[in-house]
Amino acid sequence: MLTGFTAAHRGGAGTPIVCLHGFTDTWRTWELVLPALERRHDVLAPTLAGHAGGPALAGPVTSATLADAVERAMDDAGFATAHLVGNSLGGFVALQLAARGRARSVVALAPAGGWARGDRSYRETLAHFPRMQAQVRAAAPRLDALLATPEGRRRATSLITTNYEHLPVELLAHQALGVLGCAGLQPLVDFATHAGYDLDAAAIDCPVRVVWGTADRLLPWPSAAERYRTDWLPHADWVELDGIGHCPQLDVPAEAAALIAGFVAA
Repeated sequence: MLTGFTAAHRGGAGTPIVCLHGFTDTWRTWELVLPALERRHDVLAPTLAGHAGGPALAGPVTSATLADAVERAMDDAGFATAHLVGNSLGGFVALQLAARGRARSVVALAPAGGWARGDRSYRETLAHFPRMQAQVRAAAPRLDALLATPEGRRRATSLITTNYEHLPVELLAHQALGVLGCAGLQPLVDFATHAGYDLDAAAIDCPVRVVWGTADRLLPWPSAAERYRTDWLPHADWVELDGIGHCPQLDVPAEAAALIAGFVAA
């Protein structure tokens, strides 16, 4: 049984911020930016439903499943609204919540779901995750040895960051085990593969900043952002991070924290 996975982190004081992680990850993806955010904010970082440490998926997956669970976490925390920050799948969920009126602002780091209408390449991206889970399962008995070498750490982070030397080995091990503990992986993949992604962007009336690394290998820039750029969020504040990968909060945590804190304070 996997241990060391928790449902959420909360810390700091001030205006509320909710940080939402990407697919197969956990709230701990935000660890390197939390100290900066918590200086002025009450930060809630929940683990998404179906993910390691998060609530179990309740019934069949729908387009509302993950957002509903985050809303319940916000309600439990006493947050009627909050500044929402999300990476990848978490960015998409943050925007769904903004469309429900729960956001004071949104900072979305490489949000999922932005492929152009008719672009089916998202299916190959989704198909990557069951393969990744199988690969991590096979490597798990040797995980400590793999992460003990720079080459192993580079392999473990190649799809999500361009910079990896500063990342704690324990955090990388946690993320790998989180992939194994993502019980909702297949149901979530199956639903998204069949249903695709849709967003009620017209209902979003709060400020939005979208941040995308130009070296993102998982959701490549700019093709995976096409619908956000031309249809859903063309008037958002767009920030390109030259040479940065899919998870800026891990890749360049100080810069990511500044991009979040500066926008929510504006």
